[in-house]
Amino acid sequence: MQADFWGWLGGAFHSAFGEMQVLSAWEGVAVILAMAYLLLAMKRSRWCWVAAFASTAIYTVLFYEVALLMESALNVYYMGMAIYGYWLWRQDGQDELKVQRWPLKQHLGIIALTSIASLAVGHLMATFTEASFPYLDAATTCFAVMTTFLVAKKVLENWLYWVVIDVVSIYLYLSKGLMMTSLLFVFYVGLAVAGYFVWRAAAAEQRPPELALKS
Repeated sequence: MQADFWGWLGGAFHSAFGEMQVLSAWEGVAVILAMAYLLLAMKRSRWCWVAAFASTAIYTVLFYEVALLMESALNVYYMGMAIYGYWLWRQDGQDELKVQRWPLKQHLGIIALTSIASLAVGHLMATFTEASFPYLDAATTCFAVMTTFLVAKKVLENWLYWVVIDVVSIYLYLSKGLMMTSLLFVFYVGLAVAGYFVWRAAAAEQRPPELALKS
């Protein structure tokens, strides 16, 4: 058992070193732009969507070249959402889109519908493809699609969804030996937690004075 552990650990380090060697310049640019997107989104800057568009455009090509077609298709969706998000966030001053909170009942409905979609997609992947972890993979994809829409709408709770999605993604990437990507998603989890508190503070500042006094 101990020998298996040390063998797994050695293999993990070997995989990490191998990834560092093959990390392309374009992949590095995409990662930097993805982090810029999160940091700018925390500040509610509409330029986050420009970074998101550029990052996902690169990932669309990279995933297509390594035959990860579903991941490539997902990034095409992200490109479209980047355009939509920029359009929603383009207003300034009084017309600026405000951070909003959705009631628990609405979130439960969203979770239920997205879970059903995840099960359906997972079943198709398990039946017709050789995908690893088809149901978990489908769940992270479906919830990421839904949560990106919540970001565009400036729904506060989007950050809580991202925490869960990113934690599950870490497990998936570790299982496939993608150590560098796993470390990146650990960073994403921290940013998602920070983003929630930053947006929550912004939502409190947006409340009318009479409501703020009552709270």
